[in-house]
Amino acid sequence: MQNNPAILVVCMLILPVLASMPAQAQRRTITLPSLLKEMTDRDAMARWPSPEYTERQASSYDRRSKTPADPEGWFANDDFSQFIRSEENTGRWEWVMMEAEGPGCVVRIWFGGMLPKGILRFYLDGAETPAIEGPAYEALVGKLLAERPLAIENAHGIPGAPGGMNLFLPIPYSRHCKITYEEPGQHDPNKPPEGRWYNIEYRTYAPGTRVRTFTIQDWQVARLAMEKTCQTLLDPPVPPAGREITLDRTLAPGESATVDFPKGPAAVRWLQAQVVTEHPEDLDQALRSTVLRIGFDGEETIWCPLGDFFGSGVGLNALESWYRTITRDGLMTCRWVMPYASSAALTLQNLGKQPVTVRLKARVGAWRWDDRSMHFHANWRQQVPLPTRPHSDWNYIEATGKGVYVGDALAVFNPVPDWWGEGDEKIWVDGDSFPSHFGTGSEDYYGYSWGNTTLFQGPFSNQIRCDGQGNSGYTIVTRTRCLDAIPFTRSLRFDMEVWHWADTNVAYAATTYWYALPGAASNRAPSPEEAMRPISQMPGHK
Repeated sequence: MQNNPAILVVCMLILPVLASMPAQAQRRTITLPSLLKEMTDRDAMARWPSPEYTERQASSYDRRSKTPADPEGWFANDDFSQFIRSEENTGRWEWVMMEAEGPGCVVRIWFGGMLPKGILRFYLDGAETPAIEGPAYEALVGKLLAERPLAIENAHGIPGAPGGMNLFLPIPYSRHCKITYEEPGQHDPNKPPEGRWYNIEYRTYAPGTRVRTFTIQDWQVARLAMEKTCQTLLDPPVPPAGREITLDRTLAPGESATVDFPKGPAAVRWLQAQVVTEHPEDLDQALRSTVLRIGFDGEETIWCPLGDFFGSGVGLNALESWYRTITRDGLMTCRWVMPYASSAALTLQNLGKQPVTVRLKARVGAWRWDDRSMHFHANWRQQVPLPTRPHSDWNYIEATGKGVYVGDALAVFNPVPDWWGEGDEKIWVDGDSFPSHFGTGSEDYYGYSWGNTTLFQGPFSNQIRCDGQGNSGYTIVTRTRCLDAIPFTRSLRFDMEVWHWADTNVAYAATTYWYALPGAASNRAPSPEEAMRPISQMPGHK
């Protein structure tokens, strides 16, 4: 058989491209069902993504915000109805919210404002006809594309306004994605619809990654997979069997207790703790002053007050989420998968002034350690007092190395009945010249809207405590990430604006969760003095 020169030339062109692609990307195609499966695969979260992707955000942030060197513009707060542009399409004006080249996938849409009366459209791969078209409200709250919790409304808003509208149904595309919003009666291309806030988060995969573009036909075929995903997210399964490790100790003030995990490679797949104090009124302080420390393969990657680690913040607060559960009787459970190559150890340390009894269980199972395996990190920072003037960017964490950011929890003490959370998240990845995530408000980031005091639960966003009228007292909110996890190859910096309606002093305590390859570091050192701080010392605490 003779060689065909044309075929040889094509092969010479293709082979270098295939060689540069991750092996996983060469083997499989990303589809709606594969993304739904990924949503509930906790093991996948603990490995560096394959195929690799970057995660970005399109939002209605105030376009006057350009540089920290201009404080007035940097903290500008007209972060609504800021669309990319307007387009005329068959006699109607549509406002472009997001546009990105593929291959990629839309992984989260948050929408806020008054009840949206308009139409949401997804144009995929350059098609003139939208792949998805329908009323925005119905699409985002579970009446059109997906049921709860893939579409979920958190904390219904003021009369005439919905709560935070969240769509987690993945929308994959192979070449291009454009999302538009049209509001009936809007005919002026220079006058966008008023009072529309939005955040859209999307993945962009490496060139050559195979992605099957979303179609209504595929969506119909995937209905059973969507239902299964919803059921799993709302009722997390029991972790797989493994070796159980226990620690049941009463720790005197200043005392510590350590337990070693089985020799690796292995993974902590389930961790549960309950704190008991002699006097019930001491429990809040015990949850803050009892510190959890875990080291993997000789690196301590977790230093966090026990209550904050499980997402409870200040006090014992019920939580129902995909990664963590807290029951009203005080049983705190986390389901983060925490792998290690050879060794791991857990320490509990009582920094408080009263004895505390901790009953802790961990389940350790098998793990195949490879060059994509990552250690789990949990870090904590508190600042008391934190002035609200001038406006500032308050740093949750700055991480260096190669890893994936997977969530956070924020405990706020607000001494006045004025809204504390106008501040936007600003996330800088791998040396961004401008944040690749620039949000529209703290409550928007945490999945609700209007600073609503209503408590809500969900797999990825929760408000589990809100004390007083006008958001005074404690507010505890948390957000964990799944398909919207943020990979970084060199660094990640997460800032949240401190933007309060009042000139006062507040207190912030943030817990951050992330995975990283061995050797990663952060700017969050242990802070025992803050964990020891009496909760009664919060500004304005009564």
